[in-house]
Order: sequence, then C-alpha cells, then structure tokens
Amino acid sequence: MAQQFQVRYIDDIDGTELGEEANSISFAFEGKEYSIDLSDENADAFREVMAPYIDAGHRVTGGRNKPARKAAAKSSSGDTKAIREWARENGFEVSDRGRIPADVMEAYAAAN
Repeated sequence: MAQQFQVRYIDDIDGTELGEEANSISFAFEGKEYSIDLSDENADAFREVMAPYIDAGHRVTGGRNKPARKAAAKSSSGDTKAIREWARENGFEVSDRGRIPADVMEAYAAAN
C-alpha cells in the first residue's frame, strides 16, 4: 500500500488557505524564536512593519546562547591522581588516563 502526504499551508494571521507554498518567516523577539506562515500580502505587511526596527537595530551574529556548563566541584575532580589511587585501593578499575567514571567520582566524593 502506498501513502502520499501533502502539505497545505494556511495563513497564520487570517486563515487563508495558501496551498503548497507559503512565506514562512522566522524571527526572534525577547530571546524567543518564532516562525509564521503568511500569504504574500501579509508577508509584505509584516516586512513593512518590521523595517524601521530592523533598520534601527543591529544584527547579532555568532552562536546561540547556550546554558553555561556546570563546572565540576574542585574538590571532586581537582586531583585526578589522588582519585585514581583511592579508586584502585578501594577495588575500582580505572585507567591511567582519560575520564574517571561517574560512579568512581561519586564514591570518592562520598568517602571524602
């Protein structure tokens, strides 16, 4: 059995059926990103309204804001040599290099 899917756009402002093509406009406001599907007429109106703000503003380039990475506590990861020694003395298998497994780090933190 074959299936065929068809995408039909509807203007998000006035509900006009747009068929298979629409002006999909992406924009951001106060840190949130939006997308809207508009007819030619409504897309022109949107661009006209936004033009003075775009002209007065400046474009922001670069990466998107990403949440800051949580830094590991200094006491738990600061001295990996000591952690590896402790782990071996307490029956954990750890390599000489690379990341120390989370369960070993947790056990070390709980013991110290």
